[in-house]
Amino acid sequence: MPSRYLSFRCSVPWLILLLQTLFLLRSFFGFPGAGDVYSPSSLYPELQDVNHMVVFGFGFFLMVLRRYGFSSTGFNFLLIVLGVQCSVLVEDCFVFLRAQQNEVGMKSLAKALVSMTAVVISTGAVLGKANPVQLIVMTLVELIFFYVSRCINRMYLQVPEHLSLMHVHLFGAYFGLAVTSRFPAAPPGLDKSRSTPRSELFSLLGTVFVWVFWPSFNSILADSKREAVLNTYLALAVSAVAAFMLSALTSKDGKFRMPLPVFLQAHVHGAVLAGGVAVGCTAHSIQHPWIAMILGLLATAVTVLGSHCLQRCFNRALKLQDTSGVHFTFGLPAVLGAVAAVVLCVVEKGIAKQWNDLSSLGYLVFVAVGAFCQTICTALITGLITGLILNIKLLKAVHVSKYFDDQFYWEFPHLSVGF
Repeated sequence: MPSRYLSFRCSVPWLILLLQTLFLLRSFFGFPGAGDVYSPSSLYPELQDVNHMVVFGFGFFLMVLRRYGFSSTGFNFLLIVLGVQCSVLVEDCFVFLRAQQNEVGMKSLAKALVSMTAVVISTGAVLGKANPVQLIVMTLVELIFFYVSRCINRMYLQVPEHLSLMHVHLFGAYFGLAVTSRFPAAPPGLDKSRSTPRSELFSLLGTVFVWVFWPSFNSILADSKREAVLNTYLALAVSAVAAFMLSALTSKDGKFRMPLPVFLQAHVHGAVLAGGVAVGCTAHSIQHPWIAMILGLLATAVTVLGSHCLQRCFNRALKLQDTSGVHFTFGLPAVLGAVAAVVLCVVEKGIAKQWNDLSSLGYLVFVAVGAFCQTICTALITGLITGLILNIKLLKAVHVSKYFDDQFYWEFPHLSVGF
């Protein structure tokens, strides 16, 4: 490897070995018994769907840069297989501290996979800027802080376990935005920050994978699985249709906008997923399908119009560096979904004629608003701290001239033949 490239031989393998040793020790001493771990479970089909969604879907979804395809998919897979084990280990620590009920087997694995979605979303914000060591450290820190945020919501605000997990999009998006704000900005005319037709096609394939498996993601831990699946699918369907409609209406020549220029979220590519994000907190409780469909429509409008208008106004002022547009694909729709959960709670109480007990209603609204505000604040604060940690010299931060480049991490024997 040429001298101008950093070598991670002395850091990445040993860090992975250390973590894997801890996970093995946890497996050897931590599991209560083989009968409990391998007890029958009905979660396997949904678990496989979520696994496909996270590994294949998000792996290809992040392939938006012309020279960062290997790293997008490869590092995504590495972080998932390490992060799921880390998530189970963190959960064991909270069980030991009596802040979490002990759960083993499929359910524990399902919760770990769902929690890893926060890390995958955050990775999209720092895509192409963080090296493998930084990404692994970010994964460990983010999972710990996400569990802390969930424990606060569950213990002090009495948020159910499933709903605290569905804040994963909210936490992942704003944690990633806070982390990437601590990285130096890429040069404006950097050629490697562009996409190609091939990278756009692979990214669209990832979007389709995520879209197909999203109903399983929203229903895997829900009590009312049928309602969650139906409402999620309807929200996604309306979201996809609205994405094509709004994309054609807002583009200059009336064509659908699919390409992915860096730092500018494409319409169809991201907006088709907004409906699934928006109904994450309410899919199991919505009693009328048209409510889910309206949420899908509103989520797409927020994504497309936010990408079209707000980004031009606020990105420069706030210095947002969002490589994959996770703010508009996951962040804003998640905020919409959290607000919708509060509104639906108030409407449900009104229909049940419980307006007389205003103190109880006000308490429910306060708890619901406090839960998602706490999640956003925790994500932003801990993300800023994590961003500062990732830029210390020990973690070998990448120079801005080497952003968005697979060659920095992977061998390319055919490089001389036109990489």
